[in-house]
Amino acid sequence: MTTTSLHDRIGTNLAAIREQMRAACNRCGRDPGEVTLVAVTKYASEDAVRALYELGHRDFGESRPQQLAARAARYPSEVRWHLIGHLQRNKASLVVPISYRIHSIDSLRLLRRLDEVAGTESQRLSVFLEVNVSGEASKDGYAPSAVMTEWNEIAAVTNLDVIGLMTMAPLTADAETTRSVFQGLRRLRDELAHRGPWPLTDLSMGMSGDFETAIEEGATYIRVGSSLFTGCE
Repeated sequence: MTTTSLHDRIGTNLAAIREQMRAACNRCGRDPGEVTLVAVTKYASEDAVRALYELGHRDFGESRPQQLAARAARYPSEVRWHLIGHLQRNKASLVVPISYRIHSIDSLRLLRRLDEVAGTESQRLSVFLEVNVSGEASKDGYAPSAVMTEWNEIAAVTNLDVIGLMTMAPLTADAETTRSVFQGLRRLRDELAHRGPWPLTDLSMGMSGDFETAIEEGATYIRVGSSLFTGCE
């Protein structure tokens, strides 16, 4: 695919997703500016990622710490890199200095390790707690009850700001099942926000197949990959 046609295809995909985001916001009376589109570049070619950057997009998400570090090294500091995949504690030092948001904190041990590294780096880091609302064994994340039980210990970190919660809905054609998962995350967020110390203004939920439903249920960050890069091989 030529550079021109690659830009055109990604531009078309991006415009379509933005329109879907606007429509979802209109249906629930929200401002589209409240929702950030994180472009998931895990399976995208370097040319496709570069084309998206040249089209003005600045929020990119990677699942693997090493790939996030490699990508970030090739782009200006204005790009906001989001780690959205599983993170092992021994990779904390790699991702803390380059991450705008980490969406996948799934244990107190990981949270404390990130807090330690952020302190060493003299950095204030914004993170999401990943919650396995659906209860699927194949998914990472806190059980909702565990977040409640450990909240006082979570709230004791000193170099991190927990800005919200993240989840993934099951891969299902049943829209109501998907919606119930997003509603469950929002209810948990609201309950935790009353306990402080953070306002928990954000919800990271919704991917290519369900981001409109996620927006209707309060998502402030959606993570979209396949719909954005389709036809760009």
